[in-house]
Amino acid sequence: MKPDEHSQSLLTLSLLAILIGIMGGIASWGFRMLIGLIHNFLFLGEFSPYYDANVHTAASPWGVWIILAPMLGALVVAWLVKNFAPEAKGHGVPEVIYSIHYEGGKIRPVVAIVKSLASSISIGSGGSVGREGPIIQIGAAFASAVAQWVTLPVHQRVTLVAAGAAAGIAATFNAPLGGIVFAVELLLVSISATTLLPVALAVVVATHTGRFLLGLTPAFDIPALQMPTFEQVPFGELMIFIPFGLLMGVVSAFFVRGIYWAEDRFDSMPGNYYTRHVTGMFFVGVIFYLFQHFSGHYYVQGVGYATITDLLNGTLGNPWFLLLLFAAKMLATFLTLGSGASGGVFSPAFFLGGTMGAAIGQFAQMLFPELSIEPAAFALAGMVAMVGSATGAVITATVMTFEMTRDYNAILPIILSAVTAYAVRKRLSAESIYTLKLIRRGQPVPEGLQAAIDVARQVRDVMTPQFRVVSDGETVQASPQIGLQFQDNRIQGVIPPQVTLPTDASPQPYVVVSPNEGLVEAMHRMNLAEVDYALVSDNAEPDSVESIIGILSADDIARASRKTADLLR
Repeated sequence: MKPDEHSQSLLTLSLLAILIGIMGGIASWGFRMLIGLIHNFLFLGEFSPYYDANVHTAASPWGVWIILAPMLGALVVAWLVKNFAPEAKGHGVPEVIYSIHYEGGKIRPVVAIVKSLASSISIGSGGSVGREGPIIQIGAAFASAVAQWVTLPVHQRVTLVAAGAAAGIAATFNAPLGGIVFAVELLLVSISATTLLPVALAVVVATHTGRFLLGLTPAFDIPALQMPTFEQVPFGELMIFIPFGLLMGVVSAFFVRGIYWAEDRFDSMPGNYYTRHVTGMFFVGVIFYLFQHFSGHYYVQGVGYATITDLLNGTLGNPWFLLLLFAAKMLATFLTLGSGASGGVFSPAFFLGGTMGAAIGQFAQMLFPELSIEPAAFALAGMVAMVGSATGAVITATVMTFEMTRDYNAILPIILSAVTAYAVRKRLSAESIYTLKLIRRGQPVPEGLQAAIDVARQVRDVMTPQFRVVSDGETVQASPQIGLQFQDNRIQGVIPPQVTLPTDASPQPYVVVSPNEGLVEAMHRMNLAEVDYALVSDNAEPDSVESIIGILSADDIARASRKTADLLR
């Protein structure tokens, strides 16, 4: 691509990213309002879109009949998913990753609509799922629709899909850095100025739009955690977070495997999608009603942010009750997602990590009274460890939790716990909660960043400079060297190695590339032309024999890839 064409292309991509950012911010606000509308109607009998998930829902006037709310929601969700968009089932992010790696960034526009409705109903009716997975899929679907509307090439389309997903999660959590890092860790297939610029623009615009519509406060507005003074964490206390991270890695692996175990169990049940999902949500309703009846709050229903706020405020101090909340939320999440709901895993993972962390912090405080242990710090570290290790997005979880709480004092325990938990989860379950879903379908995708060696290479770095020249009609014996057939100094085709002319085969077609051209661009051109050879020329007359300085073959590319494999294995 010429410099002027590249600049124009980047400008177009940037303008579209700004549009996607605006759409992402508005979609995040609209999604939140829709959840509020459904939640308030089903739980309180009120028609209002305003719902503060950080505050516990008042006891429903329906009493024990509130158990019917998630069952009713399950019927509608099953109908929407089954009839309009099967991709809307589950937590959404695997479908976005699949579209990037296998569909060239193409997502059906109807997915954005169905996902918005299905997820808002799942969450609003009390299902134990989060809103981040849906808004990621919604933002990605909007971006894909825009990219297909203007007929962008594949590499630009997948960049915009990543930008749309990042915009959605940044706006919904008021976490712009987390949105960018999420795209880098999980979605972008390459990282450069041409991919980071659109993502950053979409995230900034989406966050600004979201703040205008939803306010400036962080997701968890805990003034006690936002002290401007920094404190050194005592070394003895810091070391406790290593075994804590080991524990969270085991819990994370159980969470990852448990969700798909539950999904398999529900799939094997007699009946159909409707009956299975209604059954699962009946038990979810029973669980959160029992909590409300015996402890005063629903606790495990919905996104669970009110309980997380309690953890960070130090309101919940009984470690045994915290472990009960942990077990109940784990079961409710398995039932919700396993039976076929539509919603994300970030929020349940935050809840699980927070309750387990706060419980361990309480126990540690009892065992080591001489240390200044803060259970809230363990809750924060547990949240990051659980989300980071389960999803494979450790840096995203770390950055996003800081943006959501503004607590920098806990950053060292957070990092130590998160990376330890991630290493343990990788050992126990090689695939993350996102990639495992695709692996089960036979659709492998990379987890984590890898060195993009091929992107850095130029044609001159891989081509074969030695070749033979054969005139048209000349008899040629088999040779290990590639040949060029010519007539009147014009190239007619490529003679593969070990080919005898004129009896074995006719000369092969080719494309002409520059030695300074990127290897990926040359591979793209060879793929479009469906040829195995590219002639390398640095002359104004590329079809003349004298202008050819080398040949790039499929074997050369494969040989370079094998060398790259030594770095990545």
